[in-house]
Amino acid sequence: MSETSWTERLFGGFRKTQQRLAENLTEAVGTARLDDATLDQVEDALIMSDLGPSAAARIREKLREKRFGLEISQEQLKEAVAEEIAAILRPVAIPLEITAFPRPQVVLVIGVNGSGKTTTIAKLAHLFQEDDYSVMLAAGDTFRAAAIGQLATWAERIGVPLVRGPEGGDPASIVFDAVKAATDRGTDVLIVDTAGRLQNKRELMDELSKIRKVLGRLNPEAPHDVLLVLDATNGQNALNQIDVFREMAGVTGLVMTKLDGTARGGVLVAAAEQYGLPIHAIGVGEKIDDLRPFDPDLVARVIAGVA
Repeated sequence: MSETSWTERLFGGFRKTQQRLAENLTEAVGTARLDDATLDQVEDALIMSDLGPSAAARIREKLREKRFGLEISQEQLKEAVAEEIAAILRPVAIPLEITAFPRPQVVLVIGVNGSGKTTTIAKLAHLFQEDDYSVMLAAGDTFRAAAIGQLATWAERIGVPLVRGPEGGDPASIVFDAVKAATDRGTDVLIVDTAGRLQNKRELMDELSKIRKVLGRLNPEAPHDVLLVLDATNGQNALNQIDVFREMAGVTGLVMTKLDGTARGGVLVAAAEQYGLPIHAIGVGEKIDDLRPFDPDLVARVIAGVA
């Protein structure tokens, strides 16, 4: 996919977020000069656009520092906001690198059911394939036949091997088989799907810890990455999931999906500001190439509505 079409897709994907922030900011700039009352309104506008209180306060302070008392137009305000959003996003815009030796690099993918986890695994695999890495998938979510079937369909579609077991089988033994197979074949990346049940945290924690033990026996460095897939349409609730999964699974990075289906794309900024975890990729659509590492400056301009 060309950079132009990805940029267009980003603008399309963030349109609802952009409109929401633009409406909120339009109401904020009632005076020609940037005074405290206007800054309060800007901060409120950013919070209402799901950027979160912490990011909103930080942007307010930066605007105050650089522009207080100066005349500011609607466009200049958007530019200034874009600049500060970019400053928050730059440190976390980190693509997932394949550096493990010996191979494979084991990527454990976690997230609640419905977050787009299985589709994201296929899209990640496709991204790695584009960089000429060999990929294998492991169907570690054995509690839902639909999850195994969906992963099998994707594996076939993109042409990667899948290690799977029976529905209700032991996820740790499937992961064990997958790591052995990937090691024997010299596969570069093994992506492991896991169950997404949050109703019983203790059960999920036990399962993840069992998977980690098995991985550790085969490769003390594994898992090399623990990726949490977040559905942006959940807004602030997505942030609560970071809290829970970080404690349970030692999350090392985030992937945010469904940014095209929501006016809550500002949650990307809130996650960056609040947690500082690497955001490896973002998704703005259902197609196989709709997941990409992101350019923080471009995304900041898209969110703020700067052409």
